[in-house]
Amino acid sequence: MQNRYAIIVAGGSGSRMKSNLPKQFLLLDGKPIAMHTLERFAYTENELRLILVLHADMFSFWDELCEKYDFQIPHTVIAGGDTRFQSVRNGIHYIAEQQHQFLGNTLIAIHDAARPVITSETIDYCFEQAVLYPATILAVPSTNSIRQGNVEENKALDRENIWIVQTPQIFQGHILHQAFQQDELPSFTDDASVVEKLGYSVHLIPGDHRNIKITFPEDISIAQFYLKSLTD
Repeated sequence: MQNRYAIIVAGGSGSRMKSNLPKQFLLLDGKPIAMHTLERFAYTENELRLILVLHADMFSFWDELCEKYDFQIPHTVIAGGDTRFQSVRNGIHYIAEQQHQFLGNTLIAIHDAARPVITSETIDYCFEQAVLYPATILAVPSTNSIRQGNVEENKALDRENIWIVQTPQIFQGHILHQAFQQDELPSFTDDASVVEKLGYSVHLIPGDHRNIKITFPEDISIAQFYLKSLTD
């Protein structure tokens, strides 16, 4: 029986939301965004152990929110780092300690807390694929024209070969543990890029355009619309 974990990364500052409150704590359909996200992972066919990575200063605030909204989903809260890479690494180290450093029979999903409109069916399928492929990520084909370069020198790219990466990204545990022992690099823009640096190929699963990352204030309304479409 495999051990399966989900690391929900919620260390964002919310600077682009024009709010003093980090976006994962803003309300969506009457409760904090991060609670919706945790529920999506709790209500899958997989028995997942949920880890929420927060800035250490937000622990007591999260406890207050859980009490206020009577949030009963079992999860473990751990402290994040100064960067997303460090926060994910802290989550992996916690799992390694729980498994006594043996991660050969473990699958680990990493997901942005600010992506609350992910279906449980999609999560389950990602885990199924991660059994077969060591690095499995969601991505959607680009529907926009793409250019590479700067404002003065740029060129068009073939959008047929362009994918927009989403989360969850799911990995076989021993590979992920090894990958995050590397020094952090600017090129590590997501978890797959860290694993890829070790020479592993990344398996893409076509994602869902509704699985947006809440980044700007207007995204709350969009997520509300998509959330309703999942429950209707």
